[in-house]
Amino acid sequence: MDAIDPKREAKRGRKTALSQAGRPLGERALRTRERLLDVTAALLREKGVLGLSVVEIARSADTSPGTFYHYFHDVEDAALMLAERAGRDMPAVVELIDGSWDGAAGLDRARAIAQRFVEHWDTHHAALSLRNLAADRGDARFQQVRRATLRPIVDHFTAKIQEYQRAGRVATTIHPGVAAAGILALLERLSAHKQVMRRLEASNEDLVETCARMIHQTVTGSAGDGTG
Repeated sequence: MDAIDPKREAKRGRKTALSQAGRPLGERALRTRERLLDVTAALLREKGVLGLSVVEIARSADTSPGTFYHYFHDVEDAALMLAERAGRDMPAVVELIDGSWDGAAGLDRARAIAQRFVEHWDTHHAALSLRNLAADRGDARFQQVRRATLRPIVDHFTAKIQEYQRAGRVATTIHPGVAAAGILALLERLSAHKQVMRRLEASNEDLVETCARMIHQTVTGSAGDGTG
């Protein structure tokens, strides 16, 4: 994972990172927090949030539980920050959505989006699974993170589908927002549950290609052969 540069983060308009006591974190403190997050992410993949303790995280990071509590309220608080960090992958997907979807290049664009989602889930599976589980059970913090991460995807797919509806390529009886939400659900669900693909004897390439063609057809109204 890339280390956080406080000056770069400030230029991007992100709020100043604070300790649990409300004090701004300097560069050294940010590096310590990032190390704790990296260790938490690795242990979450092994144990899940219910089997993970602050003591174990601190021991694996060669620090003390007190240091952990300087940055996080509890393990779930660290997991929330991991979910926020994972969301930084999504602006690149939005950029892909906004390009041209015509011809063979459009199908390549859909493949790139599907591949990005699969990689996104492969990299952050534990944090994203916890985010969705907590959000689904009503945790407002995780709901907000999920909404902030995924709403731009739905909005930009909606706008792209409307563009093809205005061009007469996609039926106006299709609700663009519902179609966009369906695309997101497809990407999230299949990327998150790749074990289902293994039971179907489907490869990662099969997953990406099938998702890409379904997305391309939904967005452009073409048959998915990249010639429309």
